[in-house]
Amino acid sequence: MRARVVLDRDYAIGEVDRRLFGGFAEHLGRHIYEGIYEPGHPLADEDGFRRDVIELVRGLGMTVMRYPGGNFVSGYNWEDGVGPRSERPRRLELAWRATEPNEFGANEFIQWCRKVGADPVIAVNLGTRGPEDARRLVEYCNHPSGTELSDWRRSHGFAEPHGVRLWCLGNEMDGPWQMGHKTATEYGRAACEAAKLMKWVDPEIELVACGSSGRFMPTFGAWEMEVLDHTFDHVEYLSIHTYLGNREDDSASFLAKPDAMDDFIEETVACCDAVAAKRRSAKRIMLSFDEWNVWYHSNDDPPHEPWSVAPHQLEDVYTAEDALCAGAMLISLLNHADRVKVACLAQVVNVIGAIMTEAGGPAWRQTIYHPFALASANAQGRALRAVVESPLYDCRERQGVPVLKLAAIDRGDGLTLLALNRDLAQPLDMTVDLRGFGPLAVGEWTVLRHDDLKATNTREYPDRVRPASHSGAAVDGAQLRATLPPASWNVIRLVCGIG
Repeated sequence: MRARVVLDRDYAIGEVDRRLFGGFAEHLGRHIYEGIYEPGHPLADEDGFRRDVIELVRGLGMTVMRYPGGNFVSGYNWEDGVGPRSERPRRLELAWRATEPNEFGANEFIQWCRKVGADPVIAVNLGTRGPEDARRLVEYCNHPSGTELSDWRRSHGFAEPHGVRLWCLGNEMDGPWQMGHKTATEYGRAACEAAKLMKWVDPEIELVACGSSGRFMPTFGAWEMEVLDHTFDHVEYLSIHTYLGNREDDSASFLAKPDAMDDFIEETVACCDAVAAKRRSAKRIMLSFDEWNVWYHSNDDPPHEPWSVAPHQLEDVYTAEDALCAGAMLISLLNHADRVKVACLAQVVNVIGAIMTEAGGPAWRQTIYHPFALASANAQGRALRAVVESPLYDCRERQGVPVLKLAAIDRGDGLTLLALNRDLAQPLDMTVDLRGFGPLAVGEWTVLRHDDLKATNTREYPDRVRPASHSGAAVDGAQLRATLPPASWNVIRLVCGIG
């Protein structure tokens, strides 16, 4: 099989915002407790954070971290998680039917973000609470001193303001599963008023309004239009979420599903721009894809014991094909770099996580860790518009699926290609016409694949699925030639030099 790609350095989609490589930490299952925070662990630091997890998160290169939810935030009182731990209340947590000890809260989250090198993103509760509680949290976090709330933060040991720049106005408020679920009108009004108060406290912050929880939602489209009618003048971003799975055990269809993510982005952008057009506004609402991942392995897990602390919940063990799907989702995000400015892998540790831990024991990389880390390290620069001529296939998911899914990033000092060969059995001969780049040479080619698509990384075999160096690609004049192995996700770095 053969595929041809045409790239021109002058034809760009947009600059890749570094916040595209974000993560998401929720009070759910063992993400916080036994995940990032385990004071009794042999590798715990002076603040109770696991050093091994910190190093693994640093390896992901995550630039922003969203917190504290997720469904959790819609019933959360942020005041419960600050101050002396001995005075913090234990609460029934209704979203996930657990007990929340509140040993970890906003200040601990900020500390942990600083250690892993990510900027904090905080969601406010617009489910069971409202605008006043939201603006109080902004004041607590961001106001320097001289008020009750800022001085309260200082009394907790944080003299300098946290300077949280990006805030989410609730979470998935279109979903009936959400505590405080609202209609689009109800949510739009609440979000508008919260946004006004929050920006009156700190005019430098940016805000994310809730878009649809998924493309499958019956209110999709109408929700976006109504919410933005209320919030357009006060927010910079609209959120969307997508989780993909392979419950049908159909690998070809599974690897086609990320293309629906492209559809979702483009349809949501159309809604945002329709609201702008109606207002005759030049403002463009950007997207925050602040939850995305593969999620389905744990759907059939038996229920946990209600009201336990940090139960084992949603601990998907990811396969080689899950890593290919996650890599394809990253390609979709990069190919919409002009409008998707923030994105968060959901989640990071244990709970549908890129990292798994054992209480008191080791931590290891799941298969989906690798495409994220490779993309974060290599996809910096301008995303280019690629003309792709590829063989097509039909599957249960959709018709006419290109075998080759590709993103191209102009780094300034060279070019990075992220390429997925979706054919499960055959290699793909790919040629790339390179226009306007000058002499290039192959610097490095990394391949992520495994002969067994169901292979997983485990405590005993943490590196069963991992990237490997590959050879055989070459630039001849202004054309790259490379044969992509079957069912493989590839990162090819071209560097300035003699082709």
